[in-house]
Amino acid sequence: MAVVNQAPNVQPLLLSEFQPTSKLVTKETPVSRPRFPVIDAHNHLSLPGFGGWNKRPVAELLDILDRADVRVYIDLDGGWGEDILEDHLDHFKAAAPERFRCFGGVDWTKWDELGDRFPDWAAERLRQQAARGAQGLKIWKMLGLTVRDHRGDLVPVDDPRLDPIWATAGELGLPVTIHIADPVAFFDPVDHCNERWEELHDHVDWQFPSPPFPGFMMVVNGLASIAARHAGTTFVGAHVGCYAENLGWVGAVLDRCPNFHVDISERIGELGRQPYSARRFFLKYADRILFGTDRAPDEFIYPTYYRFLETDDEYFAYGIEDVPRQGRWRIYGLYLPDDVLEKVYYKNAERVMLGG
Repeated sequence: MAVVNQAPNVQPLLLSEFQPTSKLVTKETPVSRPRFPVIDAHNHLSLPGFGGWNKRPVAELLDILDRADVRVYIDLDGGWGEDILEDHLDHFKAAAPERFRCFGGVDWTKWDELGDRFPDWAAERLRQQAARGAQGLKIWKMLGLTVRDHRGDLVPVDDPRLDPIWATAGELGLPVTIHIADPVAFFDPVDHCNERWEELHDHVDWQFPSPPFPGFMMVVNGLASIAARHAGTTFVGAHVGCYAENLGWVGAVLDRCPNFHVDISERIGELGRQPYSARRFFLKYADRILFGTDRAPDEFIYPTYYRFLETDDEYFAYGIEDVPRQGRWRIYGLYLPDDVLEKVYYKNAERVMLGG
């Protein structure tokens, strides 16, 4: 007589409680040190969640970087204000001049006060920051999303009034690292179809629905527009050109704009779930991709990035959280050849960020 399995008494399960354990048996390749020395071209030192290094001994930070073979650390915190830039130049740059590069920024709050004079004022402030020791310009995602002029109008990313800022950066030879859009899902309705549902509920201030915010493509196309209009200025599109979900679009901008580059900071979660497309992208644009993490330097993050770039490991975690912060998936290694790794790890940043 056949045995009929009875349907189990299935209980409802909250998504937050769902933590499946993979049964795959796959290779694990720990990579504590990279194949080549590293320049971390996108990071911070004093923002919340980044270790509070401005209040800790520089020697302690250098010890972590030495163990990970990070030779140069690009500090973008000056984009939050000139007072932060001054503090970081005095605390980090003075202590280890060859290990840190500190970037300046634009104080958008002055537009309301200065009116039509603001763009020229901001360009002049950039000159002053460079004279003090800033070695680049960081533009945050407020531009295009929240920055308003003295009339209260939202300022598009490619607003021609900002041309003096980009032109001055080019004249001074300062690279511009620009982050003007978050993942595409941040611009979508936060409903059952949104792959970042948990992340966006944990961080409601990361939601940019249109309206009232401009659409995602309007913002990223603005980035492409200024890169094309200012061929004499070096731009680095943060987080894989702000559109890691569409490497075809990013590649098209790289093709059109020889002055445009991208860093991979905080996007191995996106790149690692499309390993075939990502590997082709790295091979084709090996001269235009910069290493960066945008994560607090620790014993986990650098080895994870090295494993992603160097090995052919499959289906591994890209974060330490039980539920990955960027989505419920795992990633695959790209197994890049040495000539590409060498460029991505340091040679490209040496040329673009350090003027080497």
